[in-house]
Amino acid sequence: MRSDSYKNNIMHNKKRVVIAGGGPAGLTAASEVIKNADFEASVFEKSDILGGISRTVNYKGNRIDIGGHRFFSKSDEVMSWWLNVLPMESQSHPAAKFDEVMLRRSRKSRILWMRKLFDYPLKFSADTFKKLGLTRAFLMGVSYAKAMVFQIKPENNLEEFFINRFGRRLYLRFFKDYTEKVWGVPCNKISADWGAQRVKGFSITKAVLHAVRKMFDRKPKDISQKDVETSLIEEFMYPKFGPGLLWETVGKSVLARGGKIEMQSEVVKINCEAGRVKSLTVKDQDGALKDVECDYFVSSMPIVELVAKLDGIEVPQNVKQICDGLLYRDFITVGLLCSDMNLKSDIDPKKIVEDNWIYIQESDVKVGRLQIFNNWSPYMVADSKLVWMGLEYFCNEGDEIWSMTDDALKVLAEKEMLSCGVIGQNSVKDSVVIRIQKAYPAYFGRYKEFPEVRAFLDKIENLFCVGRNGQHRYNNMDHSMLSAIEAVKNMHSGSTSKDNVWSVNTQEEYHESKK
Repeated sequence: MRSDSYKNNIMHNKKRVVIAGGGPAGLTAASEVIKNADFEASVFEKSDILGGISRTVNYKGNRIDIGGHRFFSKSDEVMSWWLNVLPMESQSHPAAKFDEVMLRRSRKSRILWMRKLFDYPLKFSADTFKKLGLTRAFLMGVSYAKAMVFQIKPENNLEEFFINRFGRRLYLRFFKDYTEKVWGVPCNKISADWGAQRVKGFSITKAVLHAVRKMFDRKPKDISQKDVETSLIEEFMYPKFGPGLLWETVGKSVLARGGKIEMQSEVVKINCEAGRVKSLTVKDQDGALKDVECDYFVSSMPIVELVAKLDGIEVPQNVKQICDGLLYRDFITVGLLCSDMNLKSDIDPKKIVEDNWIYIQESDVKVGRLQIFNNWSPYMVADSKLVWMGLEYFCNEGDEIWSMTDDALKVLAEKEMLSCGVIGQNSVKDSVVIRIQKAYPAYFGRYKEFPEVRAFLDKIENLFCVGRNGQHRYNNMDHSMLSAIEAVKNMHSGSTSKDNVWSVNTQEEYHESKK
């Protein structure tokens, strides 16, 4: 039998990968790293829960999906990755694993404007014309036609991006208020890159063509929906108990395969030597510090924190200044447990609407979006007779909304749902407030200068930046995963290039329009 010292020597000869962050990017990196027997992975997560913004918060058996996560990707690699962790409910699987499955869900989202619900994407239907009125609908059509002929070139900001694709009137009615709630600044102050990141190839023309094709297409639906613009997909996969189920399962798998995960442990200093990361100083939940040596460092922490924690390497003054000007939006979800809601299904008026979420395009309320968790998965709600909703407020840490007490936020949420006609008096039975910092990397401030920061970080040979905050890019979950997968491929092959890692979510087939 081999001695423990022999085993320790074997472990010591492995390439050590240290990962900051236990969200989708960090856990994907860890899972991929340990597929190679010559590598070991250690994850340090500063919170007490895995999943990052893709976590699931459990409040008295009622589950909150932070931000809403459709499990759908144009990447076959990611789709297979998910299903390898959680099989589809229709597939055979051990009885003991029945709770660890993916459900197949229908997607529906609409816009609340003038206290009326409009399809998103907007449909040219009798119902739409009735709600808009013929005059308003006609003027919107003229505005759209004008935009198609007289394109604004170049697109200097997000407002021009939207007008080029939808016309000024549609932009003002169905995009402006919600988008400005999300970011807290006018659309003409936001880089057009955000539109390129989120809306990309979607247009009214594509929505119409998709609707026409549906009328004549009688083939069974394929969950991959490869030929469908992502904004128009009608089905997606969803973990039975929310996205956190997947990442908790991945975490267990990483541990079972020899990886390490330390919770409530924060990387507080990144020790560099000769242009490489030599070790990380980590503070555990008791405040104790330890140095952890590494051959590779994978960072999903916010770029501003990453740069601030670098030690032993000279950070150029321009990089420091740009990082000081990189901004974020924070995020609050107010969960409301209600006896019923006033918004009813068009199919069965006795049931609530089928929407997964509703964009609130009303300027007289602060709420930006409403999720209905019953429609994500019936298992998200402890009592199926009740309606479990999540009201999303976008803010900056320290501003008026963020500074409100939890009790004040609960009162505001109920008041706004009453005002919008979503619920009736005395229907709220319980409520909870969840706060998320640095949820959305902002596309304003000194964002345009970000390539200078990337160029500096790319020179640190064994550093790989992955994920939404790790790349200061509004990535979706699958894009965050792909950035990690590409980074690990480079480690396994010995490549020091970072181009493939940064190029994820810049290609047309990855387009997404979720928010």
